[in-house]
Amino acid sequence: MKTVRLTAAQALVRYLVAQRTIIDGREVPLFAGAFAIFGHGNVAALGEALHEYRDRLPVWRGQNEQSMALAAVGFAKARQRRQMMAVTSSIGPGAANMVTAAAVAHANRLPVLFLPGDVFASRRPDPVLQQVEHFGDPGLTVNDCFRPVSRFFDRIQRPEQLISALPAALATLTDPADCGPVILALPQDVQAEAADFPLALFAPRVQRFRRPRPDADELAAAVAALRKARAPLIVAGGGVHYSLANDTLARFAERHRVPFCETQAGKATLAWDHPWNAGPLGVLGGTAANALAAEADVVLAVGTRLADFATASMTVFAKPDVRLIGLNVARFDAVKRGALPVVADAMVGLDEVSAALGDWAAPKSWGAAARKHVAQWNKAIDAVRRPTNVERASYAQVVGAINDRARADDIVVTAAGGLPGEMSKAWRAPAPGGYDVEYGFSCMGYEIAGALGAKMAHPEREVIVFVGDGSYLMMNSELLTSVATGHKLIVVLCDNGGFAVIRRLQMATGNASFNNLFADARAVRPWTVDFAAHAASMGAIAERVRSVADLGLAFERARAADRSTVIVIDVDQDKWVEAGGAWWEVAIPEVSQRPAVRTARGAYETGRRRQRLMVRSDNGR
Repeated sequence: MKTVRLTAAQALVRYLVAQRTIIDGREVPLFAGAFAIFGHGNVAALGEALHEYRDRLPVWRGQNEQSMALAAVGFAKARQRRQMMAVTSSIGPGAANMVTAAAVAHANRLPVLFLPGDVFASRRPDPVLQQVEHFGDPGLTVNDCFRPVSRFFDRIQRPEQLISALPAALATLTDPADCGPVILALPQDVQAEAADFPLALFAPRVQRFRRPRPDADELAAAVAALRKARAPLIVAGGGVHYSLANDTLARFAERHRVPFCETQAGKATLAWDHPWNAGPLGVLGGTAANALAAEADVVLAVGTRLADFATASMTVFAKPDVRLIGLNVARFDAVKRGALPVVADAMVGLDEVSAALGDWAAPKSWGAAARKHVAQWNKAIDAVRRPTNVERASYAQVVGAINDRARADDIVVTAAGGLPGEMSKAWRAPAPGGYDVEYGFSCMGYEIAGALGAKMAHPEREVIVFVGDGSYLMMNSELLTSVATGHKLIVVLCDNGGFAVIRRLQMATGNASFNNLFADARAVRPWTVDFAAHAASMGAIAERVRSVADLGLAFERARAADRSTVIVIDVDQDKWVEAGGAWWEVAIPEVSQRPAVRTARGAYETGRRRQRLMVRSDNGR
């Protein structure tokens, strides 16, 4: 067996460079690049190895470990999990900063390879700078914080361990069911140690993404349930995107006359005006999808983890005898909520269910009911998107103004706060894809960082970012990266004076307005930020506009610009899209001195009585 002597760091980087994938019929690197912030735990050895291969594995310098890792998350999502990035930091605060990004990747089932430096395996210089010591467990380090938010975790104590660890890591990163963040903790002395590695380990290899087919018995049970349906409904989740099953879903809905609705991750599965698209579902959903969910007798959940916002905390499916079918590549998700599981890839699963159904189709009256609900919903959204002469625009008016000028190949990104709800309801996806609202972990600060990753994935497309003032203040530094590296973004910064949507929830639960808006927070002088000046200081083009009409004109200027642009607009703190939506379980104090809290508690108990456990007892027969 031929071998080559390499350090652990050199072997790791050489292995990553050898991995390939197929995108749009072309063979390309599986790892499109790496983000790095160097420190004493990764600069000497891993930094040397990355420098050697910098032409084949581009290395980008982030401004913050969390935000650069969030950019890697955004990249993986924009590439529909077919291509990914690695991220590396030193041990200590640098590694700890990346834990939040790993949680985002974990919640959203997205592949990112985390390579945090670690303390010396030899323990000779312990405690080293930034080492956190545990009296009863000397082997515990900051990197163990990654364990709850990783799909695969390994600490490389000897260089030779990479021979088995790297293929195992790749198997997780490319597995459609287990996909998620992988952490390889790299003690800094081990990074620099050498071993004889088999040359075969570094042979170019094209990673294939499997498409599991459904079990015959599970398929039969699902088909039998659908054949009995008089009011079937499809819930399309993010798995439809990752399976590239958008056209497959369209064929299924059209052939069998089954309306579909979308989760936040599944939005833009198909264009908003597709004849069978009933729109968003659940707490951030619309009246059409929620009405159909309440009437549905069979629900085919495709590629969704059925989180509480989609199910309205298990109140959106109202019929006592509703049957749930879970078509999901992950067994963990397929069996949720007492579903009849169909463990399979979304594309293959939908095709096989459709073939088994043959000419069966839902009653025409059900399709007519769906179209009626959708028409009413569209009319309601038309009204809230329409510009008015009010001093401060609503989120919906801001979203509508940009949406009306967006092109089919534009990508829109946001996360957390009030924007996901307004985007879910008011953004009309002009074509499949191009919509990334991070709501799996609802991570404030994802917006600009995730958009940077999306732009790196698709440099030929315009990337539009919606961000609130609260999220912008939390994490904005990758705006500098976008300017410096030429990855242009159009950022629409909605200033409502603080964390307004949480204040909305605070008030809805009977509490006083407290510590969310700048006006309600403890301070010795007024909270004021010139966001346009701040963005301009990082090299972006920046301007503040006063009206929705001005916003539209500024957006066109931003599209024509040669670098990132930030457009700041004041928005109403209290105006939200009230149409649609559903109950969400937020625990309210059982005892309170505030009458408003006691009233809210009564509504909370009423909502809980509507919840359904959906436990199947008939074994699917």
